[in-house]
Amino acid sequence: QVQLVESGGGLVQPGGSLRLSCAASGFRFSFFYMSWVRQAPGKAPEWVSDIKFDGTNTRYADSVKGRFTIARDNAKNTLYLQMNNLKPEDTALYYCAKGAQLPPKAYWGQGTQVTVSS
Repeated sequence: QVQLVESGGGLVQPGGSLRLSCAASGFRFSFFYMSWVRQAPGKAPEWVSDIKFDGTNTRYADSVKGRFTIARDNAKNTLYLQMNNLKPEDTALYYCAKGAQLPPKAYWGQGTQVTVSS
C-alpha cells in the first residue's frame, strides 16, 4: 500500500529555513505527480506545491512562491520541500501527498510539524 513518511520539520525563527523530506514506498513513485499540503490548526488543508512525475514542471501556491522549492529524486523515491524565509503564517503540519493539487487525504503521509516563531 502507499506509504509516505515525512521528516525534517521543527521549530525555526522567522526568516529561517527548513528542508522537508518524504520517503515514498508501495507504488511506482516515478509515475506520479507528488504534492505538499499543509494544515494549520483550525484551518482547512492548503495545497502548497506539486511536481510532475519527471520533475520537469513545478507549481506553487501564491503564498509560498519565491520562498519554497519542491524537488524529487526518483532514484531514491524521495520528495523534498526547501523552505526559505519562513514566516509565522507558514506554521502548520506539512504532508506529502501522492497526486497533484490537493489529493484525497487517503494519499497523504502522517505529516511533519513546522513551527515558525521567535
